Amino acid sequence: MSRPSFLFFAFLLLAGGAASAAPLSFDLPLAQQQALGIETRLAGSMAAASSRLPARVIAPPAQMRVLAAPVAGLVEMLAVVPGESVRRGQVIARLSSPQALELQRDVQQSAAQATLWRQNLQRDERLFAEGLIAESRLRETRAAASQALAQHDERRHSLELMGGGRGKVGEALALTAPIDGVILEQGAQLGQRVEAATPIYRLASLSPLWLDIQAPLPLAAALRPGMPLRVVDPPVGGKIVTVGRSVDPLSNGVLVRGEITVGAELLIIGQMLEVEFDNPTGQGITVPTAAVVRHAGATLVFVLGDRPGRFTARPVRIVSKGGDTIRVDGLAADEQVVVKGASGLKALLGAAGAP
Repeated sequence: MSRPSFLFFAFLLLAGGAASAAPLSFDLPLAQQQALGIETRLAGSMAAASSRLPARVIAPPAQMRVLAAPVAGLVEMLAVVPGESVRRGQVIARLSSPQALELQRDVQQSAAQATLWRQNLQRDERLFAEGLIAESRLRETRAAASQALAQHDERRHSLELMGGGRGKVGEALALTAPIDGVILEQGAQLGQRVEAATPIYRLASLSPLWLDIQAPLPLAAALRPGMPLRVVDPPVGGKIVTVGRSVDPLSNGVLVRGEITVGAELLIIGQMLEVEFDNPTGQGITVPTAAVVRHAGATLVFVLGDRPGRFTARPVRIVSKGGDTIRVDGLAADEQVVVKGASGLKALLGAAGAP
């Protein structure tokens, strides 16, 4: 080891031993500042920075649908693939099903019975008007006709719920898109035999979209529904719609949900991105994460003292965290804050009490 390097490390050891018993301030020559890579910045120049957090794009549950097989059968046709846009009522799959054929036959039979009893009712009403039949017979005919019509409506409605309201009797069930949207997933393959309730497609309307954001508790406490937010890339704006009321035990964060309406077409379901908020707390100075250190159970930021080379370890309170920045309370806007090299200055405080 060269003599200058030996002297430098000897200086660190001596300064560290002294600092453990002295106040959290010390002088550091310019050469040692340069060796530690110390850089400072005016705290006020960082006050306008934003809180930036990771977020994931999701579709609101109310805008999502699952098109499932209404009965067991064979997937006979798939008309679309994931990523395609569909319109409500568009036929996007066909299912061949013996159960559906039975229901189609029942609908056809009930339709014939309903037509027969409708004709009988018209005849008996005419005969009753002419005084040729008793009123009791007319009431019986009305009851039977009403029952036949109700049975037909019930079976026809069941067939429509299956998707068999279109086409001729005997044709495969036509499964239609329940909403205007985009196909997200395909759950069955052509020619596959599926059971009832097997998902065929999952689709969603993609405007607006939601953002799931895990916000630190101090920041989440200052957020309110309606506050603006910005997506960093692509640059689109939105607003907060809900702020969670519970803390995630793994991330120790609160789920904040944002909504993107204008520019939602630029986002993709499941995409990870960053969002930022303007200073919602109205307090604190934003500094790089590297500027904040922990020592002896305290949170510290180093500030330049009243003369060149004098550094003071200033206790601060963390207001919020986001990305690579931390907002802290306990700094003045006109102070020079160490933004690089803080870990080297921490070493000068001595190892005693360090976490």
